[in-house]
Amino acid sequence: MPKWYEEQSKQSDVVISSRIRLARNFAKYPFSPKLTLEQAELLCEDMRRHLEEKKTKLEEVVGKYYYYNVTKASEIEKEALVERHIITKKLAQKKQPVGVIMTEDESVSLMLNEDDHIRIQAISSGMNLLTLLEKANAIDDFISESLQYAFDDKLGYLTSSPTNIGTGLRASIMVYLPALGISGKMEKLMDEVSQQGVSIRGVYGEGNKSLAYIYQISNCKTIGMSECDIIQNLISIVDQIIKQERNRREYLLDSNFDKYEDQVYRSYGVLRYAKQISTADAMTLLAQIKFGYDSKIIASEETPSFYKLMMAIQPANLQKILGKNAGVKERERARAKFLNESLPELIHL
Repeated sequence: MPKWYEEQSKQSDVVISSRIRLARNFAKYPFSPKLTLEQAELLCEDMRRHLEEKKTKLEEVVGKYYYYNVTKASEIEKEALVERHIITKKLAQKKQPVGVIMTEDESVSLMLNEDDHIRIQAISSGMNLLTLLEKANAIDDFISESLQYAFDDKLGYLTSSPTNIGTGLRASIMVYLPALGISGKMEKLMDEVSQQGVSIRGVYGEGNKSLAYIYQISNCKTIGMSECDIIQNLISIVDQIIKQERNRREYLLDSNFDKYEDQVYRSYGVLRYAKQISTADAMTLLAQIKFGYDSKIIASEETPSFYKLMMAIQPANLQKILGKNAGVKERERARAKFLNESLPELIHL
């Protein structure tokens, strides 16, 4: 089954993915921080059984899915799920019973017993927030048909964290911003968007110096606005950021094309022939090659999925490819070999 991150979108030069996440809690259980081990296990079993009983109906909405007992998974399995954005690091580290219900293409996942009883997540490549919201709401309605949520007429959906009260909606768009990063514009941009109820954080790394120039842009406000208003505000801000990024790329290439052309080809050469390489170095070089591909400095016959490569070379997912636990040195050699063989052949322009 192809995964969501293998798809190409119209704006893939900047937008990597969109994600909708809904936080919900059930009225009959204490909030997750106060759940006993027995209650946590019962909650997971209730959800698994409830969805299994109506599997045919749910699969009409999301496609084929299965339940994964995260509690019983190995540390590498848990970390691999985190690296592919199926579960959060917080869920992977919890000691009480936790689980995830996920589709085969990994575009939908329902995390059980993270900060809230259930986190409904829908994700796709490109900018598709409204479509994803429709899917997440369909799942939400399906669950609420027979399981009552904790809800207040004035406050909305009740959640463990006050920042999620109201709609319980966290909408986010993952973007690739090399030109703004290279130009030192990220800190100012983060300050500007924070005043509009939106946050920007590095996905790999922290703050304004994210590894590989990949950032997540998300809404901060969940109360006092409708779901559609939250999303439209986020889309409007991201549209402006896309325009800034593309303008800055054009400026960088016009002012110093030779420098960036050389950097792109050097990066390609290293990844094509390196015998060992760290995650950080590989991510940096892949980001530079993607910049070259998106800017038409280089080209290939096939349409490469650089983000698919970036996820595959993360430590836990690389060990899943190897089919065994591996130390740092073995992973660095395996990572280099994987990239040697996976990089697309270039067409000389």
